[in-house]
Amino acid sequence: MRWSRAGRGGGRWTDVAGREAACGAGFCFRGGAGVPRRVCRGSRGVKRERVTRLLADMITRLEGGDWPLGLVEEVYVFGSYARGALEPNDVDVVIEHGTDKRWLGESLHASINGRDSYVGMRQALRGRTRGISFQFRGRSSLQDEGFELFLLWRKGEPFSLARERLASLTADPEAGTARRDHMLAEFEGLESLVPRPARMELFGRHAKGKISITPLRLVDGDLEDPEAAWHVRRRWVETSPLRRAATCALVALEQRGVDLGEVTLHGRRLFGREQQAERCFVDLGWNGFGYMGRLLDGGVTWLEVLRPHRSKPMDALLIEPRSGR
Repeated sequence: MRWSRAGRGGGRWTDVAGREAACGAGFCFRGGAGVPRRVCRGSRGVKRERVTRLLADMITRLEGGDWPLGLVEEVYVFGSYARGALEPNDVDVVIEHGTDKRWLGESLHASINGRDSYVGMRQALRGRTRGISFQFRGRSSLQDEGFELFLLWRKGEPFSLARERLASLTADPEAGTARRDHMLAEFEGLESLVPRPARMELFGRHAKGKISITPLRLVDGDLEDPEAAWHVRRRWVETSPLRRAATCALVALEQRGVDLGEVTLHGRRLFGREQQAERCFVDLGWNGFGYMGRLLDGGVTWLEVLRPHRSKPMDALLIEPRSGR
């Protein structure tokens, strides 16, 4: 895909609905498959009372002990909420857990199929709500970085103690909202969609000049490659947010002139094209994050659709290795 500049210093760019909007040094993709994203809005946190309810509900789920929650050994809270912020960005929770035969088997299956092995545990902990950012098995690394962790619950303790500890985390109007660490200008407006481990990975590579990152707003379109379109239709039902996310991502790559025969889509090559070299990995919702470092080191471009959705606008990060770094 070729880039076209709409104007310098106060240009205009075409948004998702096809309207033009004022933008400082705006850009657009020829063909409308996606636009580099420029965000000028500020971000507000969520109300503390709502976050407290989310944590209380999580404790209740843990108390139920259904698999895989029975594997959880320790729960910690840190960040803005733990310090008393009235409107934290979200609540940061550390989960330390053990494993069993079922966990190891399902994790292996998820890895083979390019999926995130923690999807089930996240949903078991928080249900279908949002507002909790989980760090799995991250206690030691966070403590090494100097983060103060507040113990909410440890296996063997009564859950009433966890509720008492939660109640002790009172509001402090002076606390304010903590600035997220490992932030880049490219993440502006997308902070809640880029999990901390991903921010750390990308920040480090970007700081060393190893990658470039372009935030994109994906738009709907039709694939020109009939085999790619058939692959997407066969793989996901029409109502799946992953079908729409995959289509939008592939359309954007087509418009950039990428050969889709060289693309891995959400852990799988397009049907019948495994013999071609892998040049680009399309990931939907960070499910393949564990492969990111290895693939970027190998010169593979990474396109991350941040939050697939059936109808709402979708954002993505185009992460390209820089040669000779």
